[in-house]
Amino acid sequence: MDAFEDENPFESEPGRLQSPDSSSSRVDLSGPGALSSPPVSAQQPPRAVSPPTSPGARRNAFPSPGSHRQPQAFKSDFCCARDRWLHSGEDVEILITDALKTTVNSTSPYITYAIRAGTAEAHHRYSEFESLRNNLVKLYPTLIIPPIPSKQSIGDYAIKQAKAKEDAAMIARRKRMLQTFLNRIARHPILSNEHVFHRFLDGEVSWAEVLHSPPISLLPKNILKAPSHNPTDQSVALAYAALPNPSAAHPLRRPDQRFLDSEVFTNKFAAHLSGPMEKVTRRTMKRWSELAQDHSELGATLNGFSLNETGQLSAAVEKTGQAIDATYMSTTKLLQEFEQNWAEPLHEYSQFASIIKKLLQYRHQKHVQYEMTQEALEAKREQLEELEKSEREARRLEEALSSGRPSSLHVSRSEDGGTEGVGHAEGEGEEETATPSHRQEESVYLPPHPGPNPVRRRAPGMGLLSALSYTLHGMMDVDPETARRNSITKSKETISQLEDALHLAAQDLKYSSSTIQADLDRFQRQKVADLREMAISMARSHLDWCKKNLEAWEEAKAEIEKIPEHPNRLPDDGTNGSAGVAHGRRDSMATAVEGRP
Repeated sequence: MDAFEDENPFESEPGRLQSPDSSSSRVDLSGPGALSSPPVSAQQPPRAVSPPTSPGARRNAFPSPGSHRQPQAFKSDFCCARDRWLHSGEDVEILITDALKTTVNSTSPYITYAIRAGTAEAHHRYSEFESLRNNLVKLYPTLIIPPIPSKQSIGDYAIKQAKAKEDAAMIARRKRMLQTFLNRIARHPILSNEHVFHRFLDGEVSWAEVLHSPPISLLPKNILKAPSHNPTDQSVALAYAALPNPSAAHPLRRPDQRFLDSEVFTNKFAAHLSGPMEKVTRRTMKRWSELAQDHSELGATLNGFSLNETGQLSAAVEKTGQAIDATYMSTTKLLQEFEQNWAEPLHEYSQFASIIKKLLQYRHQKHVQYEMTQEALEAKREQLEELEKSEREARRLEEALSSGRPSSLHVSRSEDGGTEGVGHAEGEGEEETATPSHRQEESVYLPPHPGPNPVRRRAPGMGLLSALSYTLHGMMDVDPETARRNSITKSKETISQLEDALHLAAQDLKYSSSTIQADLDRFQRQKVADLREMAISMARSHLDWCKKNLEAWEEAKAEIEKIPEHPNRLPDDGTNGSAGVAHGRRDSMATAVEGRP
């Protein structure tokens, strides 16, 4: 397997100067209204970024409060008490204190999680956490929304059946990971200002009421046909309706190399996490669990064996069994810490990789949307140019024909005047001979076709046939000039709509690119701090495991050394006895020979 190289394009060094084209110089992620306003222009001076701080003291809760934690912007106005508590400047932490089984508003029992945020306490079930995350994804399509623990697989339900929802280990794992989810949102520079999140933490508000009120009730069905900075904006819905709905597999004509590199790195990062690292982690946890179980059985066996012995040997065997029991307990604790501080964060970052893939996919679709709108606009302009060219040629032809009409009209009138007297003398026969030539001259002055002939009134019950007949006549009797002029008018209207749509698509692409890149930079700082904390936690857990085992086995060694050096005979002051004591160990072969009668 190839070596993993950390060639991360997300990384942003604190000492690096930001160019005017850099994403972090065009977006402000710290302001409370960053997503409610258009993107910051490139001419605006870049916001000063504080250098990452070193991680603080050890915390029992995950994630790490390390370098990814940016200082919160000063706020003078707060939407609610939860907002004030989250931005109080203190190191606040949301806790999930308990998981309770209840049947409130339901016919079947379910598990609800008790959330404590300062002085407020709320109760939510897993599906409501999932609903919160899904709506945050729609409200902020350009941000990395933290993951929640995965649902149980069908296999788990098949094995445990009705008891699957009551699995204590699964509930404890969900408590930890849901708490991590809430704290990640609370520490995000933008998501922490969302009032929907504040209402989720407030136990006095029903979540069903939140779902049926703005801004969630204003979300569109298709997030691609809504502004990236504010998907709930209804004022531009008609303009966004003209935008195409591209697929994620549609290729780009001019892709952005930055995001191509981001996709390559994300795929590599996801392959390493979901492949070798998670596989080795599961195998390591399995072997540690088997080792702990073996020590549990061995300790029980030795403790039972000590009851059959007497004297110092019984005490030594019992102490050895107790040391093995201590190893079993310390190994069990090590396994729990390994799962909480390594395996679960590792799985969470595997979910983060999938989230980033979807984020880059959204940006890719926005880019495709812009290019497709541009192509449609160019095609419509070419079509309009062809129609206008045909219209100019038709007018030129009409002017050429109209310029020859006066002379032909004068000739026809003189001929009619000369033959008028003769016609009266000769009778009606001559009049009939002049009629065809007169009709031929009148054909030049036919007016433009007014359109389809109106359908005659039909008998009752013939409305559908009348409508079909009218439509067919309209299709067959369309005047080319009228159709061409209508096409020109419609093309101009479509071009105007496409120009507006292209402007909106360009704004969305610019905002999406800058905001996604800035949040990827923040995520990279968060990842470095979390991985550092994970490694330190693993080292600390192994160190504690070694210390506890060392203490237990030191006590067992002291008890074992109290056993007489030569248990087959009483110790004496002879040479062999002193030599045995001097060497510090018993020679079993020598004891057997000397003890032989």
